[in-house]
Amino acid sequence: MVRYEGRFTQASSLKVGIVVARFNDLITNKLLSGCLDCLSRHGIDVSENSSQLDIAWVPGSFELPIVSQNLARSGRYQVLITLGAVIRGDTPHFDVVIAEASKGISSVSRETAVPIIFGVLTTDNMQQALERAGIKNNLGWSYALQALEMGSLMQALN
Repeated sequence: MVRYEGRFTQASSLKVGIVVARFNDLITNKLLSGCLDCLSRHGIDVSENSSQLDIAWVPGSFELPIVSQNLARSGRYQVLITLGAVIRGDTPHFDVVIAEASKGISSVSRETAVPIIFGVLTTDNMQQALERAGIKNNLGWSYALQALEMGSLMQALN
């Protein structure tokens, strides 16, 4: 029997792309900070002139899939991370944005065979978003850890 698992110790050779939504940047910048901290602590070079990491900024979470698709199709990345924050408002806009972002990102991942971590917070209010982006726990760290695991798992499968 062969057992496949991602290994964090083997993740330091990965090329990682992060796509970050500017909308709600108070939250997404905190997620990015947690993400970069995790990647750095696991051996990924996160410096300005890194050859292991690229960061693309998009206007909002709705635009995450198309840029993720472009990066995934480039063949330069073993794993991508999407970071966004969609906070419920008084209109159905929340439902539309999160549905299209989630469907689009999962579709790109399946079609390109590049794992894409869905790091888009979906909260009812700003307080919940702040709690998930660092006040209580920075989910950016978790998204990066998932990326390292999936990237190394995909390398093991190939």
